[in-house]
Amino acid sequence: MIEKLGSQIRNYFSTVPYIIGYVGRVFVSAVFFFVREKAARKILIMQLLFTYIEALKLVIIVSIALGSAIYIAGYSFLLSIGQAPLIYKLLVIIICQELGPILIAFIVTARSATAIATELAGMVVSHQIESYVATGVDPIGHLVTPRFIGVTLSVFFLNIYFSLCGLIGPAIVSQIIHPASAAGYFDGVFACVTPTILVVSAIKSLLFGMIISIIATYYGFNVERASTEVPVAGIQAVGKSFFGIIIVEVAVVALQVML
Repeated sequence: MIEKLGSQIRNYFSTVPYIIGYVGRVFVSAVFFFVREKAARKILIMQLLFTYIEALKLVIIVSIALGSAIYIAGYSFLLSIGQAPLIYKLLVIIICQELGPILIAFIVTARSATAIATELAGMVVSHQIESYVATGVDPIGHLVTPRFIGVTLSVFFLNIYFSLCGLIGPAIVSQIIHPASAAGYFDGVFACVTPTILVVSAIKSLLFGMIISIIATYYGFNVERASTEVPVAGIQAVGKSFFGIIIVEVAVVALQVML
């Protein structure tokens, strides 16, 4: 048992240099993507279409529902203890800073990480990647970078949509439950939106998008020759992405508290 555990640890750390090199290649390729990889722009557009555009409807519905539920339940509780004005700050922090980025990351992971990993794994198994290399096409620049940029931008902009709908939706829904001044609601909400909340939300969404895309593409390429490895790559991509998202969330919150 001890020897097996030691072997697993050695195998894990032996892949660390490769992972670091892979991440570095992706970032360098992303910097020069729009200059060098003109042929891959179509892949970027398709990735934005799938990850961003097609997820908008789901994100809008979820954000309005959750924002309204938080506002209605929170307002009733805070009103009972005489702290009703705090509902605006609570809503902004939960929707914009905490719930929005991580929920969007989970949605994108469930929708796109599996698709990216299985697609790339299928290309490896069917020897399409070897064909790219044989013809002088860099698989990182042509296949990975547009997905990296597309997923990262999608998470960022979906987070913006989630925050806007999650803050605006309760103003409409609450009129049915307990009618109040819409102007008073928006004054209270936007007074609580601070630059710190916006910056933290943006940083989280960008980091989550990078993590999802890098992990999904890495496990997509990390298969051998068996077709049975293709679904395994998708499962690993989703599981590792969830783990990475949670780790980054905890790290950002801890750093925020220390600062």
